[in-house]
Amino acid sequence: MSEIGRTSFKYKYSVAYIGLMVLLNTLFTHIPLIHVLGSDVSPMDWTVGIVYVLRDFAQQELQHKVIIIMLVSGLLSLGLASQEIVVASMSAFLIAELVDWGVYTCTRRPMLQRILWSASLSTPIDSVVFLAVAHQFNTLGAAILSLAKIVGVLIVWLIWRNRDKCQSCDQAYRSL
Repeated sequence: MSEIGRTSFKYKYSVAYIGLMVLLNTLFTHIPLIHVLGSDVSPMDWTVGIVYVLRDFAQQELQHKVIIIMLVSGLLSLGLASQEIVVASMSAFLIAELVDWGVYTCTRRPMLQRILWSASLSTPIDSVVFLAVAHQFNTLGAAILSLAKIVGVLIVWLIWRNRDKCQSCDQAYRSL
């Protein structure tokens, strides 16, 4: 593949992340809440885990500059989503990113452990902030959002764990 072909896909996760954030903010705005077990929740609560998968991959492409694409996705969302949802989304993501930065920077654990530590701390905080700022907070909604995000993070964790195992196997095979 030519150099131009490789360059055009260099930030594929970042571009996908921006597009998905705009889509989710728009859907959170336009899909009505449903009543479940005595609480009003968004059907979109179940879908947010995939955003965390893309954010983690985008973070690998951009490191801490991933905050810039978060802000870009927020600005692009303003034309399609309500300001309340956009502000809630950006507030939650910035707080989660701050928690992630603290875990990733301050702990000296292997990357796979940091992913799990970070998720356990940031996903419930992120969920509560989003719902509170969007004026949709309830315990069931926070639990659904947190669970969906943790499942997304577990997907990333499994992908990276399997990738690391494959790389270790390749290295062992080459040393034979």
